[in-house]
Formats: sequence, C-alpha cells, structure tokens
Amino acid sequence: MSEPKVLLTGLGIPESPRWHEGRLWFCNWIDREVVAVDLDGKSEVASVRGPVPMGYSIDWLPDGRLLMTGDKLRRQEPDGSTVTVAEQGGNEIVVDGRGNIYINGADFDFAGGGAPKPGYIKLVTPDGELRQVADDIQFPNGMVITPDGRTLIVSESFAGRLTAFDIDADGGLSNRRIFADGVAPDGICLDAEGAVWVSTGGSSIARVAEGGHILERIELPEERAPFALMLGGPDRRTLFVLTAEWRQSDGVTDNLQRLTTGSRTGQILTFSVPVPGAGRP
Repeated sequence: MSEPKVLLTGLGIPESPRWHEGRLWFCNWIDREVVAVDLDGKSEVASVRGPVPMGYSIDWLPDGRLLMTGDKLRRQEPDGSTVTVAEQGGNEIVVDGRGNIYINGADFDFAGGGAPKPGYIKLVTPDGELRQVADDIQFPNGMVITPDGRTLIVSESFAGRLTAFDIDADGGLSNRRIFADGVAPDGICLDAEGAVWVSTGGSSIARVAEGGHILERIELPEERAPFALMLGGPDRRTLFVLTAEWRQSDGVTDNLQRLTTGSRTGQILTFSVPVPGAGRP
C-alpha cells in the first residue's frame, strides 16, 4: 500500500465522493458546496450548492444530469436551473444504469442528538414513482450497486454492518442478507473483485470481502475520521479518503458543533491500490 498523499485541505466535512468525468466530485458540508477537484488538487465549486448545511449527497442520471438529496430530491438541468424531482428528504443516493434512483434516510434529528429511529431505502423510478423498498435500516449511509446491476449494498452505521439486497426487475429490493459484520460503515466503495472499502471504527479503514474477512487495513492519523471513500482516477486505482477531525472522547453533537463553528479540518487523502473500482457510484 502506498503512503497517503494530501489532495485537498481546508474543508468542512467532505462527503459523498464520486469520480465523474475525470475529476472527484464531493459535497463540502457546512460550507454548502458541491466541489470538483482534479488529481493535481485544482478545485472549483460547482454551480449547484447544497440546500442544507449537512446531510446531502450527489449522483448522476444516465443522461448526465446531476441529482442532489437533502430536504428534497433535486435535479440540475442543462441550463443550470434546479427542479424538484420528489418531495422526499434523504441522505445518501445511488443511481443504477436504468435510471432508478435509490435514496435513504432516517427521520430523526441526528445532529441535534435525537433518539434514533430505524431508517429506509426509497426508490424513484424513471417515470417519477416514489416507493419504499426497504425498512428497518439502522442509520443508512453509503450505498453501492454491483457492475451487473443486480445487487445493492448499504451501510447500516448503527448496526456495524453492510447489508446486501437483490435488485428486482421492477427496481425493488429483496433477499436481504448480511454482506459483512463488525465494521463501522459510512460512505463505501466497491472494487472489481467484489470487496468493499469501508471504515472500521476510530481512524481506520479496511477492504472487506463478502462474509466479513478483512483483506487490507489502513490506519489514518489519530482522531481523523474517514467519512467516505471512493475509487477513482483514470484507472480507478486511486482510493480517495474523505476525512475530518473527530474526537472520540466527545459526543456527536459536540463534534459537529466544533466542525461547524471551528477551523476547517476536512481533508481528502489519496492512496494507490492494486484492485480498481467497479460498479456505481
């Protein structure tokens, strides 16, 4: 494993990384920005900005239009205008090759310290139908879809596991099963051998196979939490790790308050890895 390189610093909470058209796109929470950065570290703020300070994610439809979650599901049109796709708030998003949009969320005030409630995955079909396709997700986070378009894997952060579903012909989800247990998943990415890069608690990340076997592990600097991971670059062999300072001795509310009002500690680190990325996003 290569030594990490710092690609970008001075960020709020970098989240929802996507490799798209030769650059890494991500959501810079707190500063309400969608940012694109190339491998030389040259970045620019995209024309779409997050409607809320935290809790939004991006992906693209097959026709190239950008989607964003948050208080609603929105889409950016070719002329730069933004339209509402669904009056559905959500956290993470992933779009399959047919244009099915999967969004997840949990209806409680996480940032404010509210009591947890089970979450869900909902589907918006290409014709605009919105329906729930999975429930009882213990704080849903990152999602990936396998290259064949037949399996969706979701992070259940509060349960410490990755959960897989079959994707049915109508876009529904079935055959729920555990992909890997004993991790601490947030934003995840999939590689060409079917393994998932995932956070494992504290300041570490790992490459985990189906069944839970840890294939590789990377320790980040102390109190540097990995919020999301993405495999990109020209050959998809660059692992992007989106991090910010997170003090284990502090609670969620205190950490978020410090990150919101204090110095911008968010960074994007890169590693070279041998197995390329695969699937969506």
